[in-house]
Amino acid sequence: MVKLKTLSAAVAMVVALSGCAVGPNYQTPDHIAGAAVNVDYQQAVSAKNWWQAFDDATLNQLIDVALQENRNLAQARANVDRAYAVFRDTANDRYPNGSVDLGYQSTENPTLSPADDGVITRGYQTGLNLSWDVDLFGKLRRATEAAEARAQHADLLWHDAQVQLIGQVATSYGEYRGAQLRLQVAEQNLKNLQQSRAIVQARLEGGMASELELAQLDVQFYQIQSAVPEYRELVLRAESTLSALLAKQPGQLQLDAITSLPELKQPVAVKAGENYLRYRADVAAAERSLAASTAAIGVATADLYPSLSVGGFLGFLSTPDLTLERETRSWSVAPNLSWQLADLGSVKARIRVAKAESQMALAQFEQQVFNAMNDMQLSVNSYNLSREQQLSTEQQWQASQRALDMARNRYDAGSGEFLSLLDAERDMLTSSDRLAQLQQQTFVRLVAIYRSFGGGIALIQTDNMGLHISAR
Repeated sequence: MVKLKTLSAAVAMVVALSGCAVGPNYQTPDHIAGAAVNVDYQQAVSAKNWWQAFDDATLNQLIDVALQENRNLAQARANVDRAYAVFRDTANDRYPNGSVDLGYQSTENPTLSPADDGVITRGYQTGLNLSWDVDLFGKLRRATEAAEARAQHADLLWHDAQVQLIGQVATSYGEYRGAQLRLQVAEQNLKNLQQSRAIVQARLEGGMASELELAQLDVQFYQIQSAVPEYRELVLRAESTLSALLAKQPGQLQLDAITSLPELKQPVAVKAGENYLRYRADVAAAERSLAASTAAIGVATADLYPSLSVGGFLGFLSTPDLTLERETRSWSVAPNLSWQLADLGSVKARIRVAKAESQMALAQFEQQVFNAMNDMQLSVNSYNLSREQQLSTEQQWQASQRALDMARNRYDAGSGEFLSLLDAERDMLTSSDRLAQLQQQTFVRLVAIYRSFGGGIALIQTDNMGLHISAR
């Protein structure tokens, strides 16, 4: 009875000690530089379908294919599987493990004794080998915490990779359509100049124009013509980028000849005071990296204390005639206590390393928060400014169109100056190309808003297409 009480007390003490865990208990930072933050990650409901608001079938198809075929995304997904496999393996270390073994041995002259000359012994051992590292001071628990945080970190990076991929595909699609539009503008201006040239040529033949006027028109014509290959190269470059993102070989991507850029039917709205940081997977990933680094301090600190492991065997040891019977049963228990007393300097150094890495992770997390907040604000401001530019340029283009029509009519009637027509043609080309650039820029910056907010913004119905910062 005394032995039973002693054994029970020992087991209770081991269980109690194994409930301890050295090192700091992790707490998610809720204040950075005096400002309250909430980085509890939540994937936005619209994160995986926000681009459908553009109602562009081609863009929808491209993104669907990219999410299925992109190799970087597949790599990120495989990294999640690997990280969780490591976590499960680490978590299992806290529990007893064992193996069923069967070994056979045949020996001649088992000793140096002359009596054993020519003696052959045979036998085998079979049974269950068990081992258990008793987690006295929480080393394995902290290691499990760290592995789980790293697995969550990998999962969040996968979510962020999806956000970035969608943004890249949408941006490249906008660049493709924008290059097509600029190419179309240039080709249309070439046609307009050809019409003007025909008029000048006719007036020259009638003695009402000069060779200088024709030469000046040709200068402008060939200047535009020389820019056409540049626009074609931009189309090819965007197409190449899209092909790579969709894991397609060169020439496999077939896109229609539509030259208009996608536009929203209604604008986006950002609520002032809303916690958009929770939609940023990169911020949440940095927080999980901090959690893993904090748990690693406990792993290193546990080496300051003794560690206890227990090994055991339960099975049979065979007799020389290879028979198994009750008398051949065998068991063993082998507790082992070890303590790195002679290497405490190295242990303390590893603890300092772990603490320094935790400070690095904290600084990285805080910087990620600042980067995210400024990224979101910059994307909003940039989009609004681009919309202002686009609206002004649309008015400029309309004015240029009216000026060109009047200059051409006056020149045809013989009451206008050729230089006025030439200037009007040049202004029309400049405003048309500038408008195409700004349409592309506005679309790309709108995509940047969705990316920077993790898809966590909404659409509202308003009278214009600007981005609204609304109060709660």
